[in-house]
Amino acid sequence: MMIIKRPLESVVVIDRQGDMGVFDTMNDAIESAHIAQKEYSKYNISKREEIIESFKNELRNHIEELSMMTYNETGMGRYEDKILKNKLALDKTPGVEDLNIIDSEGNNNGSFYELAPFGVIGAIAPSTNPTETIINNSISMLASGNTVVFSPHPGAKKVSSYTVQLINSAIIKAGGPKNLVVTIKEPSTNNTNIMLKHEKVIMICATGGQNIVKIALSSGKKTIGAGAGNPPVIVDETADIEKAAKDIIDGCSFDNNLPCIAEKEIIVINKVANDLKKHMSKNLALEIKDKEILKRLERLLITKNGTLNKKYVGKNADYIMNSVGVKIDSNIKVIFVEVDKNHLFAQKELMMPILPLIRVLNIDEAIKVAVELEHGNKHTAIMHSRSSENLNKFTQAIDTTIFVKNAPSYAGIGYGTKCTSTFTIAGPTGEGLTTAKTFARKKKCVYADSIAN
Repeated sequence: MMIIKRPLESVVVIDRQGDMGVFDTMNDAIESAHIAQKEYSKYNISKREEIIESFKNELRNHIEELSMMTYNETGMGRYEDKILKNKLALDKTPGVEDLNIIDSEGNNNGSFYELAPFGVIGAIAPSTNPTETIINNSISMLASGNTVVFSPHPGAKKVSSYTVQLINSAIIKAGGPKNLVVTIKEPSTNNTNIMLKHEKVIMICATGGQNIVKIALSSGKKTIGAGAGNPPVIVDETADIEKAAKDIIDGCSFDNNLPCIAEKEIIVINKVANDLKKHMSKNLALEIKDKEILKRLERLLITKNGTLNKKYVGKNADYIMNSVGVKIDSNIKVIFVEVDKNHLFAQKELMMPILPLIRVLNIDEAIKVAVELEHGNKHTAIMHSRSSENLNKFTQAIDTTIFVKNAPSYAGIGYGTKCTSTFTIAGPTGEGLTTAKTFARKKKCVYADSIAN
């Protein structure tokens, strides 16, 4: 794989006024976005579309660069999959076409609804999908007339700043205002708190784990929260087992399991479990049966206080196994282990290519276990089955924002399908898959004959 030797330190040059949307202080970033939004509010839908298309076209020229920078800076995931995720964000995030005037009502006393911007949105972006989240949120938020202040994860600050600079440069070239999308040079908890409390930030959008969503919800502002997931995948006895095995490994291994929609545990009917494992092994998955090696993996990946060892999040399977003294083929995508439902590998959202497999007797037990392991996140679930009855049973019981049938998990965010994409899946606050409409206020406009006359 060719490594791009661009020195990250040379990417961002900051002055007190900000450089293409990157500022020294959060207050300066917010004030600049507030000024920009006042100007941007004068632009019609057509001009917004032109501005968004301009930065999308510019970023398409930098997909490989951004993907490699993210890989180099965060040390997580797979470069080639980050390319696919960035393309998804650019090509499948709905823009202004998601907005429309809502149905009018009445005859003599008419009214109609329109979608208007909130103003300045404060957005928190994760290190797992830094550029993808910035691209996706920027398209959605600018389409609905807002400006956005990003508080990125410190572990992805350089590539996040560079992405913001590319967006601003393209917007200015298209004749748009500067500072429609802004961020800070040194993200921190303190800067995030400033953003959450600032009076000129009207809405918060938090993309990350449960803790950051809870913090965002305490801001007192309207908050869209995209929290953690622990997506279960059920395989019943009616499934196409060969296809299910391939789909599961493809979905689980995508960017080394960093996406929150990725398969995190398998619940399989005992009758077909051995067949499924056989076909998983044919698709570059390796089963660990040795109990001593499993114990070593447990000690490596789960800390003494029960938390995830973040050092191994998004790492390759061979890197993880080498760390417990076991050398495996570097082509292996996923390590899988057969455990019971109470095992920490099943209970925790690992975000690494380690896949627990749980045997059950029948579909009712499978659904019960899957609902328990999803932990009420209402995020994503997957099922492989030819039984419409079983599929309907599971989708009603699990009640997740995304439900994928007979496909890899990434189908749920548009990869390999015709549906749109997002990297902010707001399960905790109920908005679901976010689009431009998510970041728009519904305004009712009323007129009457007596007033008009």
